[in-house]
Amino acid sequence: MRINADFDKPVILHPEDMTWVPSPLPGVERKMLDRVGGEVARATSLVRYAPGSYFDPHVHSGGEEFLVVDGVFSDEHGDFPAGTYVRNPIGTSHKPHSQDGCIILVKLHQFDAADTAQFSLQIDELNFEDGGTPGVEFAWLHRFDGEEVKIVRWAAGSYYPEHVHEGGSETYIISGSLADEHGEYPAGSWDRTPPGWKHSPYSKTGCLAWTKAGHLTAEKLGSFAD
Repeated sequence: MRINADFDKPVILHPEDMTWVPSPLPGVERKMLDRVGGEVARATSLVRYAPGSYFDPHVHSGGEEFLVVDGVFSDEHGDFPAGTYVRNPIGTSHKPHSQDGCIILVKLHQFDAADTAQFSLQIDELNFEDGGTPGVEFAWLHRFDGEEVKIVRWAAGSYYPEHVHEGGSETYIISGSLADEHGEYPAGSWDRTPPGWKHSPYSKTGCLAWTKAGHLTAEKLGSFAD
């Protein structure tokens, strides 16, 4: 299966562009944002757990990172409410479930083998830093060998000057709305842009966004770049 698998091209998906499709397990549905492979794949997805649903125990052969977008995600390691960011490196395992239902943004098989940090963070407990332009702040989630994962907070009316994402970038709009010369991105939108992409983002109403950058070079993608 190949979904948005040409990493040389930008992809912009609004909530109305995405459709929930069943997973192999009852009560668990997915919106497949990009995917290379079958049930075991390099994949980026929104996953929705109905109340009381669960996923079978499994090992993360390629690593897993996820952001809890809504509800509470649980496994044997604890309960993770909306606003939690989790990294489970290669070789870790768990049995996920949700008592009351949840939605997560999850990325699979995209870990560097040397990146072994396993942790969870709560967005509302992070320290935000000046983003270099008035009204824009960011907080670090993770950094490793050129990969940078952040939460970016935009005040209403703020903007960021034109810049280039040399290693490519990916953004999920948690709340509010963001825009640039390529379009507008309301809450629930996801985009992925290739290395060298330029834009001048701004927010009329304010925005909270998850971003990842530096992970889409040919070197990072390896065989998936073909």
